[in-house]
Amino acid sequence: MSQRQVLQVFEQYQKSRTQFVQTIADLATRPQNIETLQNAGVMSLLRPLLLDVVPTIQQTAALALGRLASYNEDLAEAVVKGDILPQLIYSLAEQNRFYKKAAAFVLRAVAKHSPALAQAVVDCGALDALVISLEEFDPDVKEAAAWALGYIARHNANLSQEVVDAGAIPLLVLCIQEPEVALKRIAASALSDIAKHSPELAQTVVDTGAITHLAQMILNPDAKLKRQVFSALSQISKHSVDLAEMVVEAEIFPAVLACLRDPDVYVSKNVTTLMREITKHTPELSQMIVNTGGVAAVVDYLGDSRGNVRLPGIMMLGYVAAHSENLAMAVIVSKGVPQLAICLSEEPEEHIKAATAWAFGQIGRHTPEHARAVAMANVLPNLLALYMDTDSSEDLQVKAKKALKSILPKCTYLPALEPLLYEAPSNILKHVVCQFSKVLPCDSKARRLFVTSGGLKKVQEIKVDPGSALQEYINSLNSCYPEEIVRYTHTLKPCNLLIYWL
Repeated sequence: MSQRQVLQVFEQYQKSRTQFVQTIADLATRPQNIETLQNAGVMSLLRPLLLDVVPTIQQTAALALGRLASYNEDLAEAVVKGDILPQLIYSLAEQNRFYKKAAAFVLRAVAKHSPALAQAVVDCGALDALVISLEEFDPDVKEAAAWALGYIARHNANLSQEVVDAGAIPLLVLCIQEPEVALKRIAASALSDIAKHSPELAQTVVDTGAITHLAQMILNPDAKLKRQVFSALSQISKHSVDLAEMVVEAEIFPAVLACLRDPDVYVSKNVTTLMREITKHTPELSQMIVNTGGVAAVVDYLGDSRGNVRLPGIMMLGYVAAHSENLAMAVIVSKGVPQLAICLSEEPEEHIKAATAWAFGQIGRHTPEHARAVAMANVLPNLLALYMDTDSSEDLQVKAKKALKSILPKCTYLPALEPLLYEAPSNILKHVVCQFSKVLPCDSKARRLFVTSGGLKKVQEIKVDPGSALQEYINSLNSCYPEEIVRYTHTLKPCNLLIYWL
């Protein structure tokens, strides 16, 4: 054989390897192929190609492994058990930028599935290599490394602490200052994943000056970047008063309120989440949000949105109202009660209904004026129905019951209370009758209306245990009327009772 013929053998071998890894990488993009590839032993065939003498074959093999590992936990575990990670990590420091990007992708694909797999990536020494990659000149390599670090950190506080200890945070903060929008997004997401676990981790993020740089991006035109920025600020704010105050001091209000009208639903949802995490801490922080027009803006947002994105806004109104009478009145004045009533009736998801019921309890529990605002929105029968519905979840029943027990002792608006006489169980009924026994002695018109409406007759029909609180309230209520009126409620029509009385 001639020299040319000999070389052709090697060229054909290289072409075959190239075609194989490219085909596998392409097949791995389609879920229906994964099981077949796995059964054919694809992992063991790709592993030696990571050490191939041809760089493009190495890169494509890594890309194929990443796609396979990303698909499910079993394939990710196969990467770990096949001792593939050490080779990838070694190559992160030695190979070109294309291979580094592919290797970081594999590490992310493995780490994303579970804390155990993320720990396996860490135990192989990946953190140091990924942090070094954050200092690369190429923005794509930085992005791939930041993404992998975020996927490791998101699982729990221990893994996040290991990412912090590796020195990632200062470099991630530098990444959000880079001009590339995609890199900004991933770096902000990684900071959010680190900050979410504990006040200490969030403080570590804050200490590097992250808040200032995040705040500068709140009006960036890129929606995906804004999602991550508001998420990171929310995760920082949620832990403590001090951290929330640091976010507020970055002067993001009232500018962020414009983002409640953002076409991207996740941007507006994350803004309301940020406001929820700030308002929950203190009356002063809630008052600041009120003063900037935040409550009215959130009420408008609830009117324009549907589904799960409403949840943080509903909870934010509840937190504001919980702090004081004045803040609860601010929610009422901003037309929060009618909008919450719409949410309660429109939303099918029980966790949203439960949050709305809780918010009503926080608004109506302060004074008779607050309770009247809730009662006039015809909310009480709905809360009672949710509480009594056997199909309601336990959480929804508890929240509806607590809301009723918070509002009813303050409610003196009798037209809203009277329908409850006909439906409420005894544990709720006693609060309703108690309110009638308080109001009727002082209001002659209400006493007459209570007779003509049939309310007095209904009270006499209630079966009670002698000596119970409900019995005492009924006796107190009956004492507002002549004894004959009470006695004849069973035999005379309400209108005739009134004539007899007069």
